[in-house]
Amino acid sequence: MKDFKNVWIFAQTQHGKLSPTAYELLTAGRQLADDLGEKLCAVLLGHNVQPFAQDLFACGADIVYVCESPALENYVDDIYAKVLADMVAQYKPNKFLLPATNLGRSLSAKTAVFVGTGLTADATEVKINKEDGQLHATRPTFGGNLMATITCAHTRPEMCSLRPMSYEKAPAKAGKKGEIISFAFNPTKHTSLAKFLEFIKSEGTGLDLSEASVIVAGGRGLGKPEGFELLKKLADRLGGAVAASRAPVDKGWIDYRYQIGLTGRTVKPKLYIACGISGQIQHMAGMSGADVIVAINKDPQAPIMQVANYAVQGDLYDVVPAMLEALK
Repeated sequence: MKDFKNVWIFAQTQHGKLSPTAYELLTAGRQLADDLGEKLCAVLLGHNVQPFAQDLFACGADIVYVCESPALENYVDDIYAKVLADMVAQYKPNKFLLPATNLGRSLSAKTAVFVGTGLTADATEVKINKEDGQLHATRPTFGGNLMATITCAHTRPEMCSLRPMSYEKAPAKAGKKGEIISFAFNPTKHTSLAKFLEFIKSEGTGLDLSEASVIVAGGRGLGKPEGFELLKKLADRLGGAVAASRAPVDKGWIDYRYQIGLTGRTVKPKLYIACGISGQIQHMAGMSGADVIVAINKDPQAPIMQVANYAVQGDLYDVVPAMLEALK
């Protein structure tokens, strides 16, 4: 295992854009690399993705591995995983971080199987044990009631998918340079029985939750799906986005892509307004990083009322219209 060196991060790209998760992984990866005294490397797969290498250098990468091919323009997990497995076999990274996005969760699992190593999925924190150099990856377990720290003692690389927004984005440093290493795509080896046909964009409205500085979220206390229309008015007035706890999603009141929590999205807005949300630990795992939390709930003993910066005891159907009136 001494042959395995350096910390890798997977820089996800889709539809001609570099995912913000790449900059978050660079922050986490930089800490690991510095503790190990190793280099921080990023991996780019796709078509015409090499220009993103300079952004990765500016934000901390020392080396960027690039595999480009028209066959990689659209994501197919078998193909991507086979390319990554071959890159791992050739360059032998010590640690490998991937984003726990929909794409990253699938890719990390398949890559770990092809490589024959362990994977800690959906972690929220990663550290190096300075006694033995092992990766300690921490993730919620038992429905979010406990945090488990997982290690991979006997195989390399140690792989981990990290939840988006668990780390701040790495700041850019103008003029920073690095080394680009090209990896050849093998069309006879990097194949899949699956074939990409077309991309159909989900017809969502409003800001993406990952970009919103203000989020207005609704829970079971809304009592009806029409309650989200009221929350959208408040979100629009504040220039923010609408979200939900798990209960409204399970009831079919709102689409899953708006769900915040352990089984949904993790967000870090400047302002989070929770309306009719009790604040179970599974939900708070996804929004506790907000700068300011405002809770509106009839129950003063609700868990979210105990962690909120501002707790408003009352009926949301009275409080939210009053807020809208005050915000005119």
